Amino acid sequence: MKRNIVIATVTAAALVTGGTVAAYASGDDSAPAQRDSNTRVADDRDDDRDDSRDDSQDGTRDDDTAEARTAEVTAADAVTAALKRTPGTAVSVDREDDGEDAWEVDVVTSDGTEYTVRIAAGSGEVLGADRDDDDSDGRDDLAALKGTTVDAREAARAGAAKGTVTEVDLDDDGPAVWTVETTKGEWKVDPRTAELSRSQDDDRQADDD
Repeated sequence: MKRNIVIATVTAAALVTGGTVAAYASGDDSAPAQRDSNTRVADDRDDDRDDSRDDSQDGTRDDDTAEARTAEVTAADAVTAALKRTPGTAVSVDREDDGEDAWEVDVVTSDGTEYTVRIAAGSGEVLGADRDDDDSDGRDDLAALKGTTVDAREAARAGAAKGTVTEVDLDDDGPAVWTVETTKGEWKVDPRTAELSRSQDDDRQADDD
């Protein structure tokens, strides 16, 4: 009887132990599956982050490209745009930023009629043109420029060697000469030779490179 009790106890223990081992085995089989699942989730998240970074970089490149396309319109560019709108002779160009950031280009037609053509400083678009009621100044400017070869556009390009050009005007008090104002000072441009010289009226110190 005692022997039977001992055998029953050992059998029960074996069953319990086997069950425990089976349970551990089952746990071991599921562990890799759980790790694989976690790995896949992590990989998916990494892919999402990589895609997000790629999109962000593409957006930055697009912005850089857009900025590159939006070039600042120079004084010479403004003269070119104004003459396409109103053919004639440009006698002055001035950057205006009071309310409407634009260049104002004064153009005199062949019959002496003067127009002020406005050009958007950011895009080069023609914003409009107004006729000057007094045409006498326009005719005087044409007379002063007679026989010269350097126009307002070329004067602006010459002045750009001394900083960003903000204004070009024809000085006809005496021999005609172009007056060019830049961010570094005021300069004179000979209307026959395009020679650039320091304006005697400018008391600012230029940075001559």
